Amino acid sequence: MTATFHPVSSGAAVRMIAGREITTRLRSKAFIWTTFALVAGVVLGGVVLNIVSSNGDQTRTVGVTSSAAAASEFVGSTAKVADVSVTTTAVSDQAAGEAMLRDGTIDALITSTDPLTVVVKEAPPASLAPVFASVAQQLALSSAVTDLGGDPAQVAQQIAAAAPTVTALEPPPERDSAQIVAGFVAGILLFVTLISAGQLVAQGVVEEKSSRVVELLLATVRPWQLMAGKVLGIGFIGLLQVVVVVAAGAGTAAALGLVDGSNLDLGTTALWAVIWFIIGFTTYALALGALAALVSRQEDVASVTAPVMTLMMVPYIIGISIAPWDPTNPLVVALSFVPFCAPLIMPVRIALGEVAPWEVAVSLGLSLAVIPALVWLAGRIYSNAVLRSGGRIKLRDALSAG
Repeated sequence: MTATFHPVSSGAAVRMIAGREITTRLRSKAFIWTTFALVAGVVLGGVVLNIVSSNGDQTRTVGVTSSAAAASEFVGSTAKVADVSVTTTAVSDQAAGEAMLRDGTIDALITSTDPLTVVVKEAPPASLAPVFASVAQQLALSSAVTDLGGDPAQVAQQIAAAAPTVTALEPPPERDSAQIVAGFVAGILLFVTLISAGQLVAQGVVEEKSSRVVELLLATVRPWQLMAGKVLGIGFIGLLQVVVVVAAGAGTAAALGLVDGSNLDLGTTALWAVIWFIIGFTTYALALGALAALVSRQEDVASVTAPVMTLMMVPYIIGISIAPWDPTNPLVVALSFVPFCAPLIMPVRIALGEVAPWEVAVSLGLSLAVIPALVWLAGRIYSNAVLRSGGRIKLRDALSAG
């Protein structure tokens, strides 16, 4: 069937198609629930990370009776060296201290220094066990120094100040858990949103083709305008989803103090995640939309778009399995410059602070340079295949037709 074409300005046509897609998708329960699930997952992940990190940094309280007051200084200095957060509190007597142990006010009670005697409710916390062992040794040493006529305080000060000088030939880069988590989450979020939005484009193309709605639309707009409007509209929906999820994640991290003292630049990481989504979506949507035009049934969409989906899986797997832990790996670095791969790997490297500005610029330039060629190629395939119904059209025929 040949469509009768009535000219419409390119801008108006693209806006009309894009507006139609935006309105339809915003009313979709699938979009609403997917966005809700992603936001809930990001927020819940932030809460869990905060709980885990809080438990790891929990401050322990040690009660000290008046008869063991000398142990307070040793506990404080030893805990500092062991990087354990400990506070000591004076307790009037052992009975009062045991009452505080039972109600959880303190985690341990020191009642004597000769020998060091510690009372706990059930078992000493794992972080305090090595502290108490070291304090017992220091108290024994202090007693021996006193017996020999020396000054225990001076000896203890010298021991505390003693530390080895370590020189690393290849020191690892400074990277904290917040950066690793941000890189990991960025990789997963971009993959989920890209694949979801890309599939919407492919399914939309086939839906219009199978219902013959496309024939009515092409009576008013040109094929490339229909394709551009669909990509633009669904791209806006996908971008909206990414912005909402990224904002939820950034807000959660800021509210819970997950990036306090971190090397992570949260604002820059979030901005680059949005930028790379736009580039990645444009790249994949054009390819998926063009390939989807080759078939007329939803059941055939998966088979015709499988090569692109497979291509998307490669950088995704590398981006979450290697990049967060080893962002300077030669394979990770190389793929971060390759169009189709860069949108899923470069944001991870940016989050980890392991990429120079010139690398981002080169990667961005290469990915943008591919888009005009994809626009031409996708437009040709779509124009030649979208009005042909029946069985699957060969890619070669779609390229050579017209």
